[in-house]
Amino acid sequence: MLLFAGLGNPGAQYANNRHNVGYMAADAIARRHSFSPWTKKFKGLISEGNIGGEKVILLKPQTFMNLSGQSVGEALRFYKLEPSALSVFYDELDLVAGKVRVKIGGGAGGHNGIRSIDQHIAKNYRRVRIGIGHPGVKEMVHGHVLGDFAKADKEWLEALLDLVADSCDLLTKGDDNGFMNKVTVGLRDKLQPTGTSDTPPPKAPKPQAPKAQSHIRQARTPQAAVKIPESGPMAAMLKKLFGKD
Repeated sequence: MLLFAGLGNPGAQYANNRHNVGYMAADAIARRHSFSPWTKKFKGLISEGNIGGEKVILLKPQTFMNLSGQSVGEALRFYKLEPSALSVFYDELDLVAGKVRVKIGGGAGGHNGIRSIDQHIAKNYRRVRIGIGHPGVKEMVHGHVLGDFAKADKEWLEALLDLVADSCDLLTKGDDNGFMNKVTVGLRDKLQPTGTSDTPPPKAPKPQAPKAQSHIRQARTPQAAVKIPESGPMAAMLKKLFGKD
């Protein structure tokens, strides 16, 4: 049995906060793998299911972020699990928005939820850090973390959460590098669609006309061979310009 904990703050007013991306990941996993309905237990909400043939308990602590360890520690003790059976999903300021990194053990890095868990159990558990980006100025950190994701974040955020949910079977097997690679490559592919996808590829920039030169400068400057397009309005224009039939 494994325990997956997604961190956040309870209450509708916090639901779309960047600080709640751990809750969002837990919800995405529950939906993707058809987990049981959420029920109250261990000062949190739990849901049960199977991922990759492994029984998994999902936990969303309802103690507020700073006391997350109370809920996580209680659940581990109840199920008699070692810290190595725990994976915690949470927001990471020091990662670019949309980037995911996994590590086992380490420090809290200023994250109060992780600091609380470290105080209740040993530190050798898996940390799934989900990048929310840094505002760039220390004084803006609090507002950034407790602020809602912007509308412009919706595309990458939804794609990322889907990929985390789709790939978490690799976490149950201990393949952390495989998980990170699958999420990274999948997100890149989703956000940079090819011409075969339903979403048209980004338009190429329009060709810029060459900068005009005086006839004296033109005479002094060697002229490179001009490659003329075979078809299209630009081709017709260039053929007239360079005297091609």
